[in-house]
Order: sequence, then structure tokens, then C-alpha cells
Amino acid sequence: MKILVVDDDKDIVELLSIYIQNEGYEVEKAFNGKEALTKLNTNTDIGLMILDIMMPQVDGLEVVKEVRRDSQIPILMLSAKTDDIDKIHGLIQGADDYVTKPFNPLEVMARVKSLLRRSQHQVQNEEPDQLEVGPLIIKKDSHEVTTVDGTEVQLTALEFGILYLLASHPNRVFSADEIFERVWKQESVVSAKTVMVHVSHLRDKIEEATGGEKVVQTVWGVGYKVETR
Repeated sequence: MKILVVDDDKDIVELLSIYIQNEGYEVEKAFNGKEALTKLNTNTDIGLMILDIMMPQVDGLEVVKEVRRDSQIPILMLSAKTDDIDKIHGLIQGADDYVTKPFNPLEVMARVKSLLRRSQHQVQNEEPDQLEVGPLIIKKDSHEVTTVDGTEVQLTALEFGILYLLASHPNRVFSADEIFERVWKQESVVSAKTVMVHVSHLRDKIEEATGGEKVVQTVWGVGYKVETR
């Protein structure tokens, strides 16, 4: 997972980047609101944004308003403003939490971890019990996968986890790293190859059961997805 840090103060961006990387996350950097929006639109694996309010071109509050049109990504706002009205304004716009400058980087990371836990919990609670994708019926609680004509697809727990993740977010491309973090629930520098092998086995089993249907698709250089038509 990547965390996007947005601040026109490069020293702050570099400081937070060090702490974020020490916790095992990747970092994307932006130094104004316009650049932040571009990063979000071109990086599907950004899972949280740390965002300064006062920035050139597009300020932080405008960024939040734009992001909230179609995304619920967790947003932690940073600001030198300490008035309660500014804090309330930021939260009303759609931010999830707020830290004032000067800040302790350890506090920022504690807030980041809390927001990520909350976000993951919400995603899990919103997952449907049964999905129908193409020729497949996927049952979450029993970990059963069958074709529409009743043929059972025997999957390992990890293969099922990959399929359910992709099927529950149709048309969204997940990078190998993001799949690994969500399904294996850990981080690893060798995740890309591991995921590739499991996706290959998953595809073989689905194609055998469905007569060649290609449910899981590769987006070269980006990741994997299940596409709905």
C-alpha cells in the first residue's frame, strides 16, 4: 500500500516519508493540491492521504472536496491553523482526522494506523456474502465457488481470497503488492512473484471449470482485475 503525502513544505514531506517507510509503507509525494489530485488519479494503490490545508494552486480543502466526489480514501489533514472552526471546516469537507503543526511524527503515524484499521474494518463489513461474476457464483462465508451450471471450483484459501477481492471490486485494477497485503495480510518485497503464481493457478482452475472463461484479467505493468460488462 502507498501513502500519499501532500505539503508545499518539502522538509515536512521528507520527514513524514521517513517515518512512513520505516513502518513498511510506500510513499507518494506531492507538493501542491493539483499534483495531489493527479497522483490519486494515476495510482490505484494509494490507501491513505496526508494532506496540508494551505497550499498553492489548489488548497487542501478543495482537494478533499474533489476527492470525496468518488472516493472514501482516508484523509489526515495537517495545518498550522489551530482554531476550532478550521478543524471543524476540514472535517465537514470530508477529512477523517486532523493534526496541527508543529506535530510529533509518531503521533501522525499513530493516527495513520488508526485510520487504516478503521478503513479496513469498514471494507470488510461492507463485503457481500455472495457475488456473481461472469460464469461464477462466489460465496464468502463458506468459501465456495461454483459455476452457474453447478460445477464446483476447488480453490485454496489464498486463491479464494484473491478471487473474492477482485470480484468484490469489479473493474478496479489491484497491483500485486496490494493483493498480497490484503489477502496475505502482511507486506513483502517478493509479493509480485508470489501473487503471479497464485493468480496463474486460480485462472487454470476457473478456465477448466468454465470451459475457458477468462474471469481474472491481467493489466500489463499494473496488476489484475475482474471485469464486468
